[in-house]
Amino acid sequence: MGKRNSICQSCSMPLKKDLQGGGTNKDGSKSSLYCSLCFDAGEFRKPTMSMEEMKGFVNEKLKEMGLPAPLRWLFTRGFHKLKRWQE
Repeated sequence: MGKRNSICQSCSMPLKKDLQGGGTNKDGSKSSLYCSLCFDAGEFRKPTMSMEEMKGFVNEKLKEMGLPAPLRWLFTRGFHKLKRWQE
């Protein structure tokens, strides 16, 4: 798995941090692209969420975890490069 696919292609969470081991595809197999918080049974859990809404959601979660603003910015600055937001 390359660097790009080592993070969720929707929220940028490191896939190794996913307690479920990744989201699931329609056939029940593990997704190599998306985490379990974003993807289930081959569909996005929040299909109408915009990239900006996802950035805000992730920023708030990271803030709750105690990460300072510069680190939160680093985690969300590349969202436009993630597969979900390029489609």
